[in-house]
Amino acid sequence: MSNQKKRNFQIEAFKHRVVMDPKYADKTWKILEHAIHEIYNHNASGLSFEELYRNAYNMVLHKFGEKLYSGLVVTMTGHLKDIAESVEAAHGGSFLEELNRKWNDHNKALQMIRDILMYMDRTYIPSTQKTPVHELGLNLWRENVIYSSQIRTRLLNTLLELVHSERTGEVVDRGIMRNITKMLMDLGPSVYGQEFENHFLQVSAEFYRVESQKFMECCDCGDYLKKSERRLNEEIDRVSHYLDPRTEKKITNVVEKEMIENQMLILIHMENSGLVHMLCDDKYEDLGRMYNLFRRVTDGLLKIREVMTSHIRESGKQLVTDPERLKDPVEFVQRLLDEKDKYDKIINMPFNNDRSFQNALNSSFEYFINLNPRSPEFISLFVDDKLRKGLKGVTEDDVEVTLDKVMMLFRYLQEKDVFEKYYKQHLAKRLLSGKTVSDDAERSLIVKLKTECGYQFTSKLEGMFTDMKTSQDTMQGFYGSHPELGDGPTLTVQVLTTGSWPTQSNVTCNLPAETSALCEKFRSYYLGTHTGRRLSWQTNMGTADLKATFGKGQKHELNVSTYQMCVLMLFNNADRLSYKEIEQAAEIPAPDLKRCLQSLALVKGRNVLRKEPMSKDVGEDDAFFVNDKFSSKLYKVKIGTVVAQKESEPEKQETRQRVEEDRKPQIEAAIVRIMKSRKQLDHNNLIAEVTKQLQSRFLANPTEVKKRIESLIERDFLERDDTDRKLYRYLA
Repeated sequence: MSNQKKRNFQIEAFKHRVVMDPKYADKTWKILEHAIHEIYNHNASGLSFEELYRNAYNMVLHKFGEKLYSGLVVTMTGHLKDIAESVEAAHGGSFLEELNRKWNDHNKALQMIRDILMYMDRTYIPSTQKTPVHELGLNLWRENVIYSSQIRTRLLNTLLELVHSERTGEVVDRGIMRNITKMLMDLGPSVYGQEFENHFLQVSAEFYRVESQKFMECCDCGDYLKKSERRLNEEIDRVSHYLDPRTEKKITNVVEKEMIENQMLILIHMENSGLVHMLCDDKYEDLGRMYNLFRRVTDGLLKIREVMTSHIRESGKQLVTDPERLKDPVEFVQRLLDEKDKYDKIINMPFNNDRSFQNALNSSFEYFINLNPRSPEFISLFVDDKLRKGLKGVTEDDVEVTLDKVMMLFRYLQEKDVFEKYYKQHLAKRLLSGKTVSDDAERSLIVKLKTECGYQFTSKLEGMFTDMKTSQDTMQGFYGSHPELGDGPTLTVQVLTTGSWPTQSNVTCNLPAETSALCEKFRSYYLGTHTGRRLSWQTNMGTADLKATFGKGQKHELNVSTYQMCVLMLFNNADRLSYKEIEQAAEIPAPDLKRCLQSLALVKGRNVLRKEPMSKDVGEDDAFFVNDKFSSKLYKVKIGTVVAQKESEPEKQETRQRVEEDRKPQIEAAIVRIMKSRKQLDHNNLIAEVTKQLQSRFLANPTEVKKRIESLIERDFLERDDTDRKLYRYLA
């Protein structure tokens, strides 16, 4: 058997290229072209989309993609030209309706055509970098319909006329407007901008330019702002209904510029209705509207703030320099508080609690309060009035509110140490006379001052309260060791530590014998229980209760000052005394004696003495005698001393001198602290550092700081540099 080699053939793959006949391609395109015509003519119900898709697929597959694409462009362009003619032929209000209807038809047709040509969209178009079918349809619509010479201008004018009609109060079809503007947006941002938005903004600017002039001629500031606010809200509403959301900022900028920014200064300074008028008349609604509108434009709030600051400073300056207002310190401070309350309310409500406005307000108040050098004294007098009588029957919360307001004014003071001086004097009088409304209120204010200025500021004030408590214990000890004094006149002594209480001149007067004997007994007791101390009587600060019997036997208990007691006790031994005789017997300083006699003889209802001749003032030639006809419904009669509420000029000078003296060691201490830390420092920087350190108490005078530096150099705390005389060194 012969060995023949066996051959075995196996087909692994077979490729068969079928090429579409161009005639067949033409036939296939005719089918697709007919389908596109039917779709645009609303006869698509009889079409087989699966078959059409397969035909388009085959054309692309057999390299007839270009024929298919170019045929689509030509066919679609033809239909869009017909559509353009149809839209052009529409009249009046039907123009936009026809355009909108045809746009919707085109979109539906485009969707069906894109589905049929999906394979071309996915393969042929990306490979040849041609425009996708849907985008192509939009571009062709734009070029053939929107850019049609008969449609382009007409469309823009129609849209702008409708906007104008709506602005002038007519009702327009917002639905059709929304559809048309959305069509422009769908065609691309540049189309919406070029074909509508840019023109819309230009026309709007002109509209509001004219309208703002018209409003300025017939409206006051408040009405103008109302109209501007309404226009702004209308534009925002218009955008939300039928414009591109990105148009909102652009159109609001136009309204803001034409209605607000360009008229800003005229509005603010408008006579009888501008910003100052609103501030004076508390026009909260108008102020709030101005704030909200002006904040939208460049420097709007800055202009409001500048005018407000100028007004507050000017009106505040008039208030603190008006001689009539300076006659009543309590009323003066109350006016300041009322002004602060007024502007706080304006800033909190209309101005939205704007921090920059609050800072401007604080700066303004600090400016004009310190124009009056007596502001520290007047604020202390206001506190004195409130804590003596003004807060009676007031709730604890209201007391705190009043004290907080006082602290607010206190913060504005540049000379806080001057306030401290007066406050200490007034507090001393309240404590010693027992006339304070509430110890809690007194202590609350001291706590607030301590929080604001530190322990050093209030340590002496707290020492005054300590002395009052210690004095009560001392008096219990005194009467405990002298039981025999229980039947006679009683003595209450308040022992005051010299450093804690206001410095008083050591004025003596001739006390009645009974009182003088008691005082000597107390002196002996006190010095016997406290070694190394000295007592000096402050008779000008005391009070007394006297039992008096007048001509017809009417009896009263008189509450008087120590000086008044000394004068009245003289009339136990005389019916009539001249001014000279009283002065010689009592040895009371002349100014105090005249005030004392005024209160005893010239105050209606309290005139326990009579004077000859009758006049408003006490003279050295006057004579005095007991008023036997004195009567009062009250058994206990309080006779106050006629005192000047404000300091006299000499007293003012004395207080100022004491303040200046007290400042010297504080300035020196600050200089030493700074130089000890810095070792060496030039003159200008040292002055600046000292001023900064002391500003919580007072505004240091550079001249005085320079004098203190010289004094410290003389005492070898500092030395000048040999080469630079403006450079100081600390000497350890």
